[in-house]
Amino acid sequence: MRVRLLAPDADLDLKAPLPPESDDLVSDLGLEIVFAAMGAGDQFLHDVSRHVVLARVDDPAVIRWRQYALDDCARLPAMARELYAVALDAIERQRKVWGWTSTFAESVVRRAVETLELLIVSMRKLRDVARAYRGQVRSDAFRQLFEQIEVELDDAFLAAVEGHLRRLGGEHEVYVTSSLGLGARSTGFALTRRTKPRTWRERLGLPERGAYTYEIAPRDEAGSHALGELRGRGLALAADAIARSSDHVVSFFTQLRVELAFYLGCLNLVSALGPEGAPLVRPEALDPGTDVLEADGLYDLAMRLASRTEVVGNDLACRGTRLIVVTGSNRGGKSTFLRSLGTAQVMMQAGMPVAARRFRADVRPGVLVHFRREEDASLERGKLDEELGRMSALVGCVQPGTLVLMNESFASTNEREGSEIGRGVIGGLLDAGATVALVTHMYDLASGFLADRRPDARFVRAERLPDGRRTFRIVDGNPLPTSHGQDLYERVFGEADGA
Repeated sequence: MRVRLLAPDADLDLKAPLPPESDDLVSDLGLEIVFAAMGAGDQFLHDVSRHVVLARVDDPAVIRWRQYALDDCARLPAMARELYAVALDAIERQRKVWGWTSTFAESVVRRAVETLELLIVSMRKLRDVARAYRGQVRSDAFRQLFEQIEVELDDAFLAAVEGHLRRLGGEHEVYVTSSLGLGARSTGFALTRRTKPRTWRERLGLPERGAYTYEIAPRDEAGSHALGELRGRGLALAADAIARSSDHVVSFFTQLRVELAFYLGCLNLVSALGPEGAPLVRPEALDPGTDVLEADGLYDLAMRLASRTEVVGNDLACRGTRLIVVTGSNRGGKSTFLRSLGTAQVMMQAGMPVAARRFRADVRPGVLVHFRREEDASLERGKLDEELGRMSALVGCVQPGTLVLMNESFASTNEREGSEIGRGVIGGLLDAGATVALVTHMYDLASGFLADRRPDARFVRAERLPDGRRTFRIVDGNPLPTSHGQDLYERVFGEADGA
């Protein structure tokens, strides 16, 4: 059986490496706050959620597969949690099977039988949950899973399994037969079971007439060893088959727990937003290359989770846009807007709802970030050197369609040099087919792009009211030669100057 709750044709592989830019995404977008909310104190849910989000997919069909499955979990949260509990219980049951790891056939059979005897209980529970909710689910993911469980774990199958386990577990005698080959060597081993009732002679311990028997003396170690080898050869095929069966069942429950963990993480995230419920919406994932980015009420999810207060959202409507230049007032919400954009794109490509009232965008082969960092505390590298080093690594990951988010890049040098570096780097990224969203205070850089009159460029800025107040909204507007730092100066030192 296959789980396939996260994709129609593949299981999630937690051992698969994450994209090289994953750590920067977590750091610069504040995603650790989101993962903590998804984990809700459970490290396993946290780790699985982190992996699924960062290992984003670029197929809109897979995204929709997850979205519909998540809809079922949101409508039927008890179903998701019951399935997860059954899977977790099964894993805990198989861990109770004690014994040394051994390749001897009898040992392998014993461990596998004990494991399957415990897992039969979990298989019955799983089938009961599937039967209870099969008629209520709407997604192909859960319908496919439940139909598979109903077919594979029917009463006849489970009864047959229990019968085989009783025979292999010692309740019935198991016979090993073989033939004599060349050199009087045993060959053609087969595991059989009695088809006729035991005779009265057998019950009394007497050999059958015409039968040849050989009894090994209690202290004949060599004879016992030879007999054990013969028995092991007879059990070898059965040992391999039952061990594979046991491993398959354990693997299924393990995979079921892993894939359900992501959906439970999404449910935890919704709960973490509080009873008032900040908006989360199912995004529309478009085919690659569409160059569409539309959002209503887009907000920074990490900030909302950390502050526990309402966060200002922004609207954006871009079609055919390859360059978004964000300028405006200091502390006006520019970096927050950039984080909200990156977080929404990453969450959409994980199959999650995003922090907005509406979000529509094409899927991308990658989301890369280049945010301003603190200076190297070891003083081994200068700030500009560190920025250029990170940018060099980033450029190596760019593919056509990649979304690159740049926040105050190259501001560690003077404006003339920073603008010149920025024009060269951003121009190269655009030529490579990337889409760039840039937050900058450098008027020379921003106005240079405006002067180019690129038809695929969009200029927005942080809104500032005439009295200097910030609304934290991002509105259409060309770059200005000031970031209104005087507003902040007067707010901090105004009273002292007037004293």
